[in-house]
Amino acid sequence: MRIAYGTNGFANHRLEDALEVIAELGYNGVALTLDHHHLDPFAGDLSRRVAEVRGRLERLGLSVAVETGARYLLDPRRKHHPTLVSDDVGRRVDFLERAVRVAAGLGAEVVSFWSGIRPSDVDAELAWRRMTDGLARVLEEAGRCGVRLGLEPEPGMFVERVDDALAVRAALGNPRDLGVTLDVGHCVAVEAESAADCARRLGELLVHVQLDDMRPGVHEHLEFGQGELDLPGTLAALSEAGYTGQAAVELPRHSHAAPEVARRARTAIGAASWLAGALAAIAEDPARVAALFPAAGRHAGRGPLRADDPLGLVHGTADDSARMRMLAVLAQTVKPAVLAEELSALYRYGDDAERRAVLRSLSEMDGADPVGTGLVETGLELVGDALRTNDVRLVAAALGPFAARHLDDHTWRHGVLKCLFNEVPLEAVAGLRRRGDAELRRMVGAFADERRAAGRPVPEDARALLES
Repeated sequence: MRIAYGTNGFANHRLEDALEVIAELGYNGVALTLDHHHLDPFAGDLSRRVAEVRGRLERLGLSVAVETGARYLLDPRRKHHPTLVSDDVGRRVDFLERAVRVAAGLGAEVVSFWSGIRPSDVDAELAWRRMTDGLARVLEEAGRCGVRLGLEPEPGMFVERVDDALAVRAALGNPRDLGVTLDVGHCVAVEAESAADCARRLGELLVHVQLDDMRPGVHEHLEFGQGELDLPGTLAALSEAGYTGQAAVELPRHSHAAPEVARRARTAIGAASWLAGALAAIAEDPARVAALFPAAGRHAGRGPLRADDPLGLVHGTADDSARMRMLAVLAQTVKPAVLAEELSALYRYGDDAERRAVLRSLSEMDGADPVGTGLVETGLELVGDALRTNDVRLVAAALGPFAARHLDDHTWRHGVLKCLFNEVPLEAVAGLRRRGDAELRRMVGAFADERRAAGRPVPEDARALLES
């Protein structure tokens, strides 16, 4: 699998400059969107430009796929018009045939395209006929040029989901030259299955992949970590499916900061790839967790998961998340008693970041048949140790859902009070509304009185708790 970046995310760059930057950042491929300023397929000197771009791609060591989603290439007034399901389908077909010939000239792996939005005055039957008739013509050109096509399901379009793309392919007789382009963010937005499951289901029909993050029900391309895509799981599934083509970052609305956005994306993909490999290694040999667990910070990063939580006290950090996933795999692989021993060892011999991740993982572990396995007992020992420290990140991690379920009232209350003393947001304390009682409010009230007597401000969290 080759990691690529889409030129539609470099719309403010000359194509040659965009290719240079993409290569410098460590990408080994480019998804080239044909557009006015990026290898215009209607230019009079197209053959010369194709040869020049191919030479530059080869010098930079970049593979190439051709994308056809330019907004105003065919109609300066209507975005994406005409389409394969609108009036004047012939212009779209002509463009796609041109794209196929450009792809052949570039030595591209695939031409990716979408169906378009069905106009309100076009019924489904007519749209289907236009789509299949037009695509049949493009397939003839693809066959002559030796280029594969990838139909991309796109939210809001006539072909919106993976099943729609497969239906079109079946209607055309399942042609060898027609596969599926999978935008993994679209899976988050509109598919019932995860991106990983979509990739596994498509298998060898997958000819091109676009990488981006999204949120359910919202078609907005986001940087990794801003939506709900499981990037490590998706990359692992692509590998499991035997996919060897391009996986190209698709961030078409980020051209204003293209180099920095592309750099962050490459870093995120590198971290996710490492984590996917680590999870597979632990599943195969649980003993490898001892070496991989400490390495997570170096490979996955140490920054907070949310900008509004700079220390990761509430939502954790990137290495917390990676280590928690490792422990989740470990929990599925070893018996509960062995898991308890491993958690204790990783905590006792780990640094503060490793200990923090063990603490955050406890809430996911104690459901694994804890009776007689020592998991809860081990967890309580580790939580108690963390609450005796003055490391605010350990204290915050210790007061998660596991502590809310299992910690005795006295220790739990003092843990909450320690958070107030050390300015740890009480948002980090799980179960506060359920477990907060009159005794806790008495203790917090005494704390507030001491602060006022000393002329010091009372934390907002303390006032809110007393007023609740």
